[in-house]
Amino acid sequence: MSDGAVNEASDEAEDNGTTNSRRYFLIQATSAVAAVGAVGAAWPFVKYWTPSAKAKAAGAPVRVDISKLAPGEMLSPIVAWRGKPIFVVYRDQASIDALTTDVSGLADPDSANPEMQPEFAVNPWRSERPEIGIYLGICTHLGCSPKHVVTDNFEESGQGGFFCPCHGSKFDLAGRVVSGVPAPDNLEVPPYRFESDTVIVIG
Repeated sequence: MSDGAVNEASDEAEDNGTTNSRRYFLIQATSAVAAVGAVGAAWPFVKYWTPSAKAKAAGAPVRVDISKLAPGEMLSPIVAWRGKPIFVVYRDQASIDALTTDVSGLADPDSANPEMQPEFAVNPWRSERPEIGIYLGICTHLGCSPKHVVTDNFEESGQGGFFCPCHGSKFDLAGRVVSGVPAPDNLEVPPYRFESDTVIVIG
């Protein structure tokens, strides 16, 4: 092979190497720009679905001190969790006894709807401890807030419960709905736990 042919072959190989290097660089640069663009395009969607500090605070657990709550009373002022009122009642022994005997007028005395309470609250008093009842203060009819009544005529025992002034729905002291009223379900029991004998963590 002549020197000219060798030089020509060498130049061609060098040109191919340069072309390949440029092609590799362009592919890498294009990929990097595409990746940055994809992240930039996705960021607004990620940001949209990330809860704000206010939303996180609204859903955060709430600590409730019941050390000053006496039998027969409901905690006042009413605490809020996730922007909704929470009823905390201290039932005396007569009220606890009534919850197991006066059930004929209740629509769901056995708390058959699992969506309305945690498993530990599937009992006559619908709570972890018989004397302390904790319920979401929202009527299951149209979302009004019932009022705590010490005595009422909706149960023979006269132990009271909750009365919704909007449409007349009634609930006993375990938040169980009375038959024949607009509300279809018992009051909801939020998730909670006892941090101590007198402090409850809701949520």
